[in-house]
Amino acid sequence: MIDPVDLAQALIRRPSVTPADAGALGLVEQALSGLGFTCRRLRFGEVENLYARRGSASPNLCFAGHTDVVPPGDTEAWTSAPFGGVIEDGVLWGRGAADMKGAIAAWTAAVSRVLEAGEPRGSLSLLITGDEEGPAVDGTKKVVELLQREGEAIDHCVVGEPTSSARLGDMIKVGRRGSLNAWITVEGRQGHVAYPDRGLNPIPVLIELLARLKARRLDEGHPAFQPSNLEVTTVDVGNPATNVIPAEARARLNIRFNPTHTGAALSEWLEAERAEAEAESGARIRLEIAVPGEAFLTEPGPFTALAAEVVEEVLGVTAELSTTGGSSDARFIRAMCPVLELGLVGASMHQVDECAPVAEIEALTGLYARLIERYFNSLAAGA
Repeated sequence: MIDPVDLAQALIRRPSVTPADAGALGLVEQALSGLGFTCRRLRFGEVENLYARRGSASPNLCFAGHTDVVPPGDTEAWTSAPFGGVIEDGVLWGRGAADMKGAIAAWTAAVSRVLEAGEPRGSLSLLITGDEEGPAVDGTKKVVELLQREGEAIDHCVVGEPTSSARLGDMIKVGRRGSLNAWITVEGRQGHVAYPDRGLNPIPVLIELLARLKARRLDEGHPAFQPSNLEVTTVDVGNPATNVIPAEARARLNIRFNPTHTGAALSEWLEAERAEAEAESGARIRLEIAVPGEAFLTEPGPFTALAAEVVEEVLGVTAELSTTGGSSDARFIRAMCPVLELGLVGASMHQVDECAPVAEIEALTGLYARLIERYFNSLAAGA
């Protein structure tokens, strides 16, 4: 059987900062091949991905995750080397320990335990990307599109994001808010500050437009989601002079939205506000919009109920079914099947001294193994 901590250590020692792979996917592929999986390496652009499947029968239970990690930042600030994978005082230290090489190792080890007991009544698959922490363009999104074109069926999916809050298993993510990014550029007319009538200052135009956008209360919330929010993330002018009206002012904003909205509807609202501000001010205003993901919700049902029951059974914890937090690759996988997220405690993810207790990784392995067993003994039996 595979040792989850040994595999997690080995993965951490591969400095796979997006989009670099550094051999991380090779370690996962090697472990899965040894368990009888058929592995496909799928490369899109600079990004390496892996889709592995064992069995051909339905249902197909998939685990999704990412081997890429965020940069370590100031390596001198780390207690131990960020890619050292050191274990001290029962804790595994290193970038990716929590997010989410520890979970990949736990699921792989859990599969090895399940297979020791016999063949599952269905198929197991893993979708592992190297592009979750980056643009998320050439990773899970492209793999899902390929699998759909090929007619591949995935019935349910567990994403190993570090969803637990204070203790392992206390939170399962069953949905995520959508995300919209917008770039606003106001083109004015450069001039001397002593002669404002000869120029057109883009800064007040931009400030007024942003204030109008911020003044709108997007919604009162959704039964399963918190209220949507718009946040201005940067305002830039880059004017080094004290006596010059600048020619241009720029801003960027992000909207996190619940299912009350769609990316298209919010884009239409932003465009209408842009056009009105342009007409009122006489300045040209450019607007660029990108919608990385729509809001989604995995409705309560047998799959989410099973996950919560297994958490209670194995850990003695009542899991909260939550939609809080940022985005994940679940937003792409939900196009194929119901999806939920369940993983380690995420308190240290993306931080200096990211870590995961060894006992927590081992407990997650046991939790995943029981979830796989219960899935094929209950949901698969009723299929």
